[in-house]
Amino acid sequence: MRIRARQITFGKYPVEEMDSKLYLLWGHNPAASDFPLSLAIEENLKKGSKVIVIDPRRIPIADRAEIYTPIRPGTDGALALAMINVIINEDLYDKKFVEEWTYGFDKLVPHVQKYTPEWAEKITGVKADVTRKIARMFATTRGASIFHGTCTQDQCANGSQNDRALAILQVLTGNINVPGGWVISPRLRLNDTSLPFPGKPLGAEEYPLFYELWGRTSPYAVMNMVPESVPSKIRAFMVAGGNPLVTMPDSNALREAFEKLDLVVVYEQFLTETAKYAHYVLPALNQLEFWGLAYNYNVCHCLPYLMLRPALLPPYYECRSIRDYYTDLAHRLGFGDKFAWEKDEDVVRYELEPCALNFDALMARPEGAIYQEKDYTLRQGSFATPTGKIEIYSQAFADAGHDPLPTYLEPSKSPQGRRWAELGEKYPLVLATGVRDFYFNGAMLHNIKSLQTWSPYPKAELGPETAKKYNVANGDDVIVETDRGFVKMKASVDERVMEGVVLVPHGWPEEGNCNRLTDCNAREPIMGYPEWKGLLCSIRKA
Repeated sequence: MRIRARQITFGKYPVEEMDSKLYLLWGHNPAASDFPLSLAIEENLKKGSKVIVIDPRRIPIADRAEIYTPIRPGTDGALALAMINVIINEDLYDKKFVEEWTYGFDKLVPHVQKYTPEWAEKITGVKADVTRKIARMFATTRGASIFHGTCTQDQCANGSQNDRALAILQVLTGNINVPGGWVISPRLRLNDTSLPFPGKPLGAEEYPLFYELWGRTSPYAVMNMVPESVPSKIRAFMVAGGNPLVTMPDSNALREAFEKLDLVVVYEQFLTETAKYAHYVLPALNQLEFWGLAYNYNVCHCLPYLMLRPALLPPYYECRSIRDYYTDLAHRLGFGDKFAWEKDEDVVRYELEPCALNFDALMARPEGAIYQEKDYTLRQGSFATPTGKIEIYSQAFADAGHDPLPTYLEPSKSPQGRRWAELGEKYPLVLATGVRDFYFNGAMLHNIKSLQTWSPYPKAELGPETAKKYNVANGDDVIVETDRGFVKMKASVDERVMEGVVLVPHGWPEEGNCNRLTDCNAREPIMGYPEWKGLLCSIRKA
């Protein structure tokens, strides 16, 4: 979602560089999920760089931060709007940059007057004076960046507007295409190997802004709509390289939908929870057995890096590449001519044709190479928007029926949400799912015994006062429950966790699957992303 929001705002996708003067870590814990950034922060702290941390959990780097504040999950947009208010009203914004490179600032000024730090404090729990300190420090540092990971701001009711507000914060300070700020990464140009889709896919009508920008719909929006679309619109499902019954919202509803499908095919190395519901499991190759490309999709720290990933081992037994399966299927369905390649290596050669680093050049550079140097210069055409400028005021949002300036929408299931009266008595705590575990990669690697010795079970994290109130001790088996289901985890009582909040990890299977707690009908209204942050829950001993 942040990609779409930034593309609408900038016409391109600027990303955070790893070497910054000020790291504003907003719901992002690099030590657990972004190790290269964690190393860069350590090196740059020695050179005088500073850190600010905004997180419901006091992550380790917060002990060395200039400012740390907890925040109620799901309310980040309110804090961002209050910071914009401070930067404008205290005349801290980069006037030259704003005048030369932005559109709609004149509309933003009156719009944010109501979003004061005092207003935000009542929502977020962040003290008004702390909001002002963060805004001032961020606005007066050249080479500052907001780092918010891949998910934190997206996965709540206000996701798209959160991303827009954070982009505008970055813009107001002039930290665009400057070293240490957000930088427009050179685009990697590859040949497209996808097939044209006849008609509009599921979700295109409901979330047109995503579809118009990308020509497809959000995978999260599609998965949110699966339970309501089986069997009327969906009768078969093919899964390759995924485990949606663990990674997608509302596992209970999704499982019931899978049970109604006429056909489920899963391409996998392991018998995952999703594979257990398949009519057919196709044995998959691992990453050492097939050809591919390694690059960061222009979304990771502005590193324009490309590497060829050759097949190092022949496939074992009946394992085949996904291209082989798709090619055979295409021939049987009558459009095999669309799959003209005889082997995976040929696909990679075709993809690389438009790139200066072609197949042979990369074969000679097994360590990979920079495909294009970064250019910090801003010039006419730098921003591919209708106005040719950074669009603080988004006509695209307005045309789609959404607020053209960033606003705040409270999570539907929260202490201040529209369903509190219905749910609050039974589920009085705030839940955030998706906490990263250092030893695993999302839903992957949980079956590796050596890693299980380091992290043997999922942990529900909560503060000591919250634990005391609900008679929970550290190490207890606990039930975390929402109106959609429950999970069983071990309690991790930690004074670093904001009181009144429960944090649960992402990617664990079976009774530790946090998506048994989420709701496919609780969706961000613009792009259709699920509300994974800021839900209501209860906790008790098992």
